Amino acid sequence: QVHLVESGGGLVQPGGSLRLSCAASGNRFSDNKMVWHRQAPGKQREWVADITSGGNTHYADSVKGRFTISRDNAKSTVSLQINSLKPEDTAVYYCGAVTYGSGRSTAYWGQGTQVTVSS
Repeated sequence: QVHLVESGGGLVQPGGSLRLSCAASGNRFSDNKMVWHRQAPGKQREWVADITSGGNTHYADSVKGRFTISRDNAKSTVSLQINSLKPEDTAVYYCGAVTYGSGRSTAYWGQGTQVTVSS
């Protein structure tokens, strides 16, 4: 069982920046693929970015160039630096951990942190 706690959300003006963090516990963090999803009001949850155990990163086209995902295995944390925020980035952001074992993968999710972009 992996426990995830997100932090860093808030209200920010368009063009501003935020840094979301997610602290993980419960297994060997360095083995996990770490993921960020978001869900905007009235919309389906969508994948935003992920970082593999080897440090490879991937981004949704809508955030490429503005968002940066990173991990600190020593601290068991994953971060999402969000720059040039747009109103359409308003959403609840969820941190996820994907674990692998016994031939299958399992995803765990945090409770989410609200990001609101508004002037």
